[in-house]
Amino acid sequence: MTSMTGGGAVVKTLRNEDVSHVFGLIGSAGMEIFDALHCTPEIRFIGVRDERTGTHMADGYARASGKAGVILAGQNGPGATNLVTGLAQANAAYSPVVALAGSLSSQHVYRDAFQEVDQQALFKAVTKKTWTATQTKRLPEMVHEAFRTALTPRRGPVALNLPRDILAETVEYDAGPSAWHGAPPPAGEPDAVAQAARLLAGAARPLILAGGGVKNGRTHAAVLKLAELLNAPIAMSPGHGDAVPCSHPLYAGQIGPRGNVVATDFAKRADVILALGTRFGFNTTFYTTDNFNPQAAIVQVETDPLALGRLVPVSVGVFGDAGVVAAQLTRELAGHDASGARAWAAELREKRATLMNERDEAGAKGRTQPMQPAALFAMLRALAPADAMFTMDAGTLCLQATDQMPYVQPPALFTPLDFGLVGFSYACGLGVKLACPDRTVISLMGDGGFGMTMSEIGTAVQSDIRSICVVMNNGCWGAEKAYQRDFFDGRYIGADVPNPPYDKVAGLFGAKGFRVDDASQFEHAFGEALACGKPAIIDVQIDPNALYSFRRDSFKHRTKA
Repeated sequence: MTSMTGGGAVVKTLRNEDVSHVFGLIGSAGMEIFDALHCTPEIRFIGVRDERTGTHMADGYARASGKAGVILAGQNGPGATNLVTGLAQANAAYSPVVALAGSLSSQHVYRDAFQEVDQQALFKAVTKKTWTATQTKRLPEMVHEAFRTALTPRRGPVALNLPRDILAETVEYDAGPSAWHGAPPPAGEPDAVAQAARLLAGAARPLILAGGGVKNGRTHAAVLKLAELLNAPIAMSPGHGDAVPCSHPLYAGQIGPRGNVVATDFAKRADVILALGTRFGFNTTFYTTDNFNPQAAIVQVETDPLALGRLVPVSVGVFGDAGVVAAQLTRELAGHDASGARAWAAELREKRATLMNERDEAGAKGRTQPMQPAALFAMLRALAPADAMFTMDAGTLCLQATDQMPYVQPPALFTPLDFGLVGFSYACGLGVKLACPDRTVISLMGDGGFGMTMSEIGTAVQSDIRSICVVMNNGCWGAEKAYQRDFFDGRYIGADVPNPPYDKVAGLFGAKGFRVDDASQFEHAFGEALACGKPAIIDVQIDPNALYSFRRDSFKHRTKA
């Protein structure tokens, strides 16, 4: 065995877990870890400007790579508290983020020490598991457990607090148990699968509703094979429009207010809905039956048994992995005659084509000054490479964009999902780009959210992370301004945001900046951003009146003043 500090033991265990990137911000509580990283060239350290945005990078890295993303907060107290929003975001997305947080010395606990905060309690509500190291010799065991917990279904973030005295102590390194992250994805119980197959076999208007279980499991091939056997359109839950490739003829897009009218209409008329890897969560249903047929027979497939039938009544609940169960159903339905659903599938293709034509026409009409969002979305659809991966914020402009982009090669869409976080997209995109360096990464943000996180341009430049950020600049907090316009008689307060010229800010950091005042300038700017060989920011001026109240249901108690 080799003698090393506790910090060295943490880093050696990260190597044993095959970690290649660590995001973090240095601090005195974790200096032994940073020193060990300096001596470990196999791990690339990405120094960030804020622990919150660093956690978003780790989150994006995890979702894009399928591995755990690691964020290291070197300072106890404020360094740890800055992690909370990022971990809450990762928790809502079931993203396997491992947060390593420096903590004050063990002997100083409960003494009102400098930067003391109860980190154990702090992280408990926003992680899958939180614990604090108590012995240096057990650090390898605890780091292994962090990865095991984060990566075992249902995946999620974990936080491990590391007191500075535990990191400073010298021990003989003992690797402990080997890295192991759980059993293979579970198959559905045969009787439940057979019952589901009988329902699908009798469907005249079958629909597959694909969610995060399909996307995160990378099981779109199995789902497409089943859809083709059934002539079943594939709709997706919001934020998972890339669960299957958008180029497939059975692709319907996302349902609900964050989706499109075609997918939602088919969900409303389906007689059997096969829900693969989705909870029927808030953004899919708003906890109503407005966006799907309440009379449909619903087959729900989930790896979380508590999710089965929890939010909507189901005819059959199948505990199992979405992709595995899709393959089981394909075998069970071998030889199925889906000619009765052929017209149903043909109708989808026709209506989907009409929708896309309407969107392109809206884009052509929207080439005004200032530009309409539809024009920007149409140009991105035309110009984005097939390998493009899109990250998005919450907020009115990104919500309008969610169902509009071309998701050709899954995974290709990364959003805040049910946490609805503003300030997520750019940092997430940096993590996605590091996970998939050969793919094009395009981050869409409003100007307010970008203002929160633009310091990470420095991280992108320092670490040569060549993503493209398109800032949709309408000079306001658009979602809230829309509510003030529609429900509070235009009594605006706190809604307008004065911004610096973000293209010039990018240049000052050493990135490439572009400003687009007119739609005719965008194609050139985007082409230059793709080719510049640097991190790129495109500041696009968008009509501030192009706002939409997505959560109109929240204001049913109000009449328009």
